[in-house]
Amino acid sequence: MKRETIRVEPLSTYLERWKAPTSAVTRHGSLIFVSGFPPFDPATGDVIDAPIERQTELVLEQLKLCVETAGSSLENVLKCNVYCTSVDQFAAVNAIYAKYFPKDPPARIFVNVPAWPGRFDIEIDCVAAVL
Repeated sequence: MKRETIRVEPLSTYLERWKAPTSAVTRHGSLIFVSGFPPFDPATGDVIDAPIERQTELVLEQLKLCVETAGSSLENVLKCNVYCTSVDQFAAVNAIYAKYFPKDPPARIFVNVPAWPGRFDIEIDCVAAVL
């Protein structure tokens, strides 16, 4: 079985602007792997400089778009990796995250990272099943 690359617009185009050598989503069998994204402004495609709550909402909306485009849903997310530039944002991120995964949330890790080449504070990637 061959790995399949799935374009997710407009996110795939935004990644190309950054010259990022990555795909929005890849699929192998019944699993999809969603890349982490910076918080793109849905109107412009620019990375927004906003409070962590807004950044978290945007990256989770982007993650939702990716899993749904690939034929899955947030209910089928198996594991998320949360990367944030400050552990002090843990509670704020959790408050938003819990709205997207209100029941039986997926396995998760929260990793503190120093920075990215851009003014943003969070990325979330995931693995999901396609049922």
